[in-house]
Amino acid sequence: MLYTSTENKKIKDLKKLNTKKYRDKVGLFLVEGKHLVLEAYKTGYLQELLLEQNELFPLPIPTNYLSDNVIRYITEVESPSTVFGLCQKPKEVEKYGNRILILDSIQDPGNLGTIIRSAVAFHIDAIIINQNTVDPYNPKVIRSSQGMIFHIPIIVKDLYEVIPELENRQYKIYGTKVTHGKNIKTVENPAKFAIIMGNEGQGVEEALLELCDEYLYIEMDERCESLNVGVATSIILYELDK
Repeated sequence: MLYTSTENKKIKDLKKLNTKKYRDKVGLFLVEGKHLVLEAYKTGYLQELLLEQNELFPLPIPTNYLSDNVIRYITEVESPSTVFGLCQKPKEVEKYGNRILILDSIQDPGNLGTIIRSAVAFHIDAIIINQNTVDPYNPKVIRSSQGMIFHIPIIVKDLYEVIPELENRQYKIYGTKVTHGKNIKTVENPAKFAIIMGNEGQGVEEALLELCDEYLYIEMDERCESLNVGVATSIILYELDK
């Protein structure tokens, strides 16, 4: 079917998927671009293919077509793609695996997308975030993750509950702290660990740091006071993957 009107209920519902409240309500989200749609298809999350009316992108998935004005209505980018995918949000899992990344109140969608991408690259089994972290299904997060959001469980938890639970299950809990920490290059990788990364401005909340077994830091030139949290997380995960 070809949709040409922005007044159509289905099109209005697609537009509402740009808000977290509606994504949470219906358990769906949109991806834009051939690469992201293919990642969604390969991992089983793609429910419907939405194509510009003259686009050819054959996948064995229910397909509808959109006029240019409808595409510009539902997109959040200046130069929209001709390929969109309607995806089912993954069900949260309780099986964390042995290598966990915990995120305390990450706010920037680009940072979270970068972190998700690095977590997959360096073999993290699951990401646990708190309610104050930006929604992983924000379109900017999905684009920044380059589709890696489909390849790792992302679990929303109260960190003050989940960290003691992990300690009881013999995970080593690492925090990130510039002072009184251990150089990440000297850490011997335990079989089961969780590493906590914090908010862009404030870092890891002090009360969460008090729950950690050990603190880590990245040694760098003294002229550089700090690193972007996406960059810092990538470096730490790389070192923990050695």
